[in-house]
Amino acid sequence: MSDSATAARRSAIYLLDQILGEGRLLSECLNAGILDKLGPEDRARAQRLVLETLRGLERADRLLANHLKRTPALTVHNALRVGTVELCQGEAAHGVVNSMVEIVGRSRKHGRLKGLVNAVLRKVAAEGPEAWPRMRVPRLPDWLRQPLVMAWGTGAVNAMEQAHFTGAPLDVTVKPGGQSPGGETIPTGTVRLQNAGQVSALPGFKGGDWWVQDAAAAVPVRVLAPKANEVILDLCAAPGGKTLQLAAAGADVTALDVSEIRLERVRQNLVRTGLSANVITGDALDHHGQYDAILLDAPCSATGTIRRHPDLPYAKDGSEFDALFDLQTRMLDHAWTLLKPGGRLVYCTCSLLPDEGEVQIEEALERHADMQVDSDALNVPGVDPKWITAEGGLRLRPDYWTDLGGMDGFYIACLNKSV
Repeated sequence: MSDSATAARRSAIYLLDQILGEGRLLSECLNAGILDKLGPEDRARAQRLVLETLRGLERADRLLANHLKRTPALTVHNALRVGTVELCQGEAAHGVVNSMVEIVGRSRKHGRLKGLVNAVLRKVAAEGPEAWPRMRVPRLPDWLRQPLVMAWGTGAVNAMEQAHFTGAPLDVTVKPGGQSPGGETIPTGTVRLQNAGQVSALPGFKGGDWWVQDAAAAVPVRVLAPKANEVILDLCAAPGGKTLQLAAAGADVTALDVSEIRLERVRQNLVRTGLSANVITGDALDHHGQYDAILLDAPCSATGTIRRHPDLPYAKDGSEFDALFDLQTRMLDHAWTLLKPGGRLVYCTCSLLPDEGEVQIEEALERHADMQVDSDALNVPGVDPKWITAEGGLRLRPDYWTDLGGMDGFYIACLNKSV
């Protein structure tokens, strides 16, 4: 049994305790340095275990329920969950079982349950690998599944859940003239790599030839169609993929975000890629100025990104949605005051909820007499006209492009301001 494998598993269990017990997002935990003491390989292994366990959580819990009279303490339950997922995905039983028994056995609080862990995981090892692929695709928690079914129908949500369970490949945007890391160029121009491995080791990374960006997240800037020397505001800019796209087009970019920590990543990527932008820490609602074009990637539920972030449905419960909807409305109205007459604003959210997309634009058009939706701007390579919605926006979903590996859920609308 490898000590490093046990360390990675122990860290994965702790992260699951934070997500499922404390409602913390995985990104928040990682930013707090929880995995910093692990080496690169063990850090990657711990993250992979967390993501795979969350994706398969429903299946793991159903298998474990056959062998548990009552639900154990969360840490023990999470050890059993990680072990179950590993066993059902083909990991050697002796290594998984011994590792989980050691982890639980060393716990002052739960050490007495190491026998339970041993017995249950041995039973799972015997029956789980055969049962696992026959079980249904894990479903979203009801708090999120129900509104999505109301919006898109059961069939579409079933297909989204399959996309969530499958996970996501690595998507990158290549700088004009830059070296591609390989992979396949998909219809919108994004380069997609399956089983990419360590990102920083890929060709062209150190030279700044590309940056990581989901195919759907790259579409808003293509809709905005930035021109050289245009003065453009990127509101809520972090983590910075869209800022890099705007800068690569030769625009005069101001990148604004409220989080200094997240903006540091933007600055690092600007240096790495040799691109430039004016990076400002500040509240979008307090910002002033006049711009030729604005990109507003508004704070949202991020429900479109679950294929990459399966922690989200478990760390959240929807209680913050109304406040987010209100913030989006206020941001859109304020951004409109920063746009020059004759200018254009692209509003987008990485959300699957119509309240954060279609409904926002319908209501904004009623509030602003000088606002017109420009559905012609959505005619960019790779966009299916069937994805254009009644009010003139663009709806992207995880169940689209299933043969290509899917995409994140996004809503995008281009708004023109009267002269």
